[in-house]
Amino acid sequence: MIKNKIIKLIFLLRISLYRNALKYQVGAAIEHQNLLKSLNFKTIVDVGANKGQFALMSRYCFSDARIVSFEPLSAPAKIFSKVFKNDKDTTLYNVAIGPKEEEAIIHISKSDDSSSLLPISDLQEEIFPGTGVAGISTVNVAPLDAFLSKADIKPPALLKLDVQGFELDALIGCEPLLSSFDSIYCECSFVELYSGQKMASDIIAWLHKRGFILDGAYNMSYDDKGQAIQADFMFKSNLE
Repeated sequence: MIKNKIIKLIFLLRISLYRNALKYQVGAAIEHQNLLKSLNFKTIVDVGANKGQFALMSRYCFSDARIVSFEPLSAPAKIFSKVFKNDKDTTLYNVAIGPKEEEAIIHISKSDDSSSLLPISDLQEEIFPGTGVAGISTVNVAPLDAFLSKADIKPPALLKLDVQGFELDALIGCEPLLSSFDSIYCECSFVELYSGQKMASDIIAWLHKRGFILDGAYNMSYDDKGQAIQADFMFKSNLE
């Protein structure tokens, strides 16, 4: 684990965009870079942005893309804003994406990027130590079309979701605009890390009914018994 962190740090230090973000203790999500840099997107909608790790990698891969990010927690959102303060093509909304406009309780993890609108299960802490509950807060939730219209989403477009078990609810909140996206990149789980979350099979089936087919699985994680826990899934539009 330490070796991998050192290797990642060395890589981040080689690229000025990534190096500049390190002063805010933000490391770009380079685990997605090999996949993303082989694709072409003009719009990135980043749901569950945290401090900007994915947006930072997206900016490196797609220098002229518009990036629209959503992060409900104020503390990481403030850091995101510092990282992207000079990037006129990146916008951040301090809100979660969900089926309707409301205030909701978010369960804050000891590691804030594991926070969720669903309760954090004991299994989450067992498999990923240091991600248990640290507290709760109230955040704003709204559908994606409260912020964007179809005209705002220039193709080809990517919808990315990293929302810690809230995937199906977030997708329902995006449903009116799903046809505007060419690809959906979503972290899904095979076990219940958050109470009441839908499994990867549920997300795959739901998206298939709406014209998106599974194109690949990446960054698979396993527990110490070798059981698959979660992965990042790429879906491609099959709509005419």
